[in-house]
Amino acid sequence: MTKKERAEYVVQYLENLYPRTPVPLDHKDSYTLLVAVLLSAQCTDVRVNQVTPALFRLADNPIDMAKKRVDTIRNIIKPCGLSPRKSAAISELSKILNREHGSEVPADMEALEALPGVGHKTASVLMSQAFGVPAFPVDTHIHRLAQRWKLTSGKNVVQTEKDLKRLFPKELWNKLHLQIIFYGREYCSARGCDGRDCPLCKELFPNRKSAVVTQKA
Repeated sequence: MTKKERAEYVVQYLENLYPRTPVPLDHKDSYTLLVAVLLSAQCTDVRVNQVTPALFRLADNPIDMAKKRVDTIRNIIKPCGLSPRKSAAISELSKILNREHGSEVPADMEALEALPGVGHKTASVLMSQAFGVPAFPVDTHIHRLAQRWKLTSGKNVVQTEKDLKRLFPKELWNKLHLQIIFYGREYCSARGCDGRDCPLCKELFPNRKSAVVTQKA
């Protein structure tokens, strides 16, 4: 298969497997999604979903969150890891939203990336899943699978994102990035497949003899 043919096959395969793509982080609006995505850094979505109910009972909007002590926030989110940094970011970004954005999460990539604790990937998730703007957030799952499927030669997530955006139609980005994440977790994990074991890797590369060594993100 050519790269284009592999890309088309991946789209068809994943659409059949995951016709519906609910956002895996529990949230009710753009602010709670923003906080949940921030918490998900180096933490599983399952753990985040266990922690956020208590956090959102404490405060589920920037006005209320900005009034809470950082230590109080930190005690709740400790199971997610990196709690000193994440709690400070949640507190500070809430104050910035109140001060600069009318207590609303801005639907603007540059404004999102300017918030504490919000990198390009988090901002991309908000743009795609909260505001419906085409974006292709690339996490370690997507980076790994894109390399295994030879959809990119990128050595980091920045290059991988650029390659995937060029390869796939823009109207597919928001759904496809979730489909790839779902597939990576279920079938093609870092330890569960080396580029030769999962169903899709076998379909794309039936004659592959050696394991794929993924360039770290």
